[in-house]
Amino acid sequence: MRRLFFIACLVISIPSIAQSTKDFLVGGGLDLLKSDYEKPFNKAQFGIEGHYFIVRQFAVGAGMELWTTHQSSSFMMGVRWYPTDKLFVRFRGLIGANDAAAGAGWSQPLKNSFRLEAMGDFYINSTEFALRLGVAYVIKPK
Repeated sequence: MRRLFFIACLVISIPSIAQSTKDFLVGGGLDLLKSDYEKPFNKAQFGIEGHYFIVRQFAVGAGMELWTTHQSSSFMMGVRWYPTDKLFVRFRGLIGANDAAAGAGWSQPLKNSFRLEAMGDFYINSTEFALRLGVAYVIKPK
């Protein structure tokens, strides 16, 4: 069964790759919903990130997470794996918040190098869940 799943993922992912090795992806997003929100518009969390594609389907990244209350900022380091063109799985460590987040997202190309992204993350230490919406831009090397 595992072998069949692996083969299916491989067959789906090979022909549907939008980014290339050595591309950069820069973007930002805002949490629309988070499990620790007590009332609407009471606080906000957003992040800015940059990712470098080591291979077509795997990127490493770094960035900042910013909050309007309590914790003011946190450095982020993470990875993304794209099993298909539009779907990605990610893991991020938040240095400063002393937390880690595992999640998945959907990346919809809008025009040329611009993308709209929707993500869901589970924060491991704080046991919170968040839904985020963001935009990203792919920078291709010359």
